[in-house]
Amino acid sequence: MCLAIPAKIMAIENDTATVDVDGMVRRADLTLVENARIGDYVIMHAGFAIDVMDERAGLESLALLREAFPVEHDDRPA
Repeated sequence: MCLAIPAKIMAIENDTATVDVDGMVRRADLTLVENARIGDYVIMHAGFAIDVMDERAGLESLALLREAFPVEHDDRPA
């Protein structure tokens, strides 16, 4: 199953963003979206940002994903 997930843009260099995906740092290609800025949330799929959303929508989407796919323990490094 493939999901499109919300990610917060932390930095932008050319057409590539460094994004925070619920605490994990990833890269996202921005060529499919216009006007993405640092601090924006994007919907990301297969390494591409496919839509820009506001912070409220991004945080709500993350909360719904956490609810739908609970994690019993946190494996992320501190």
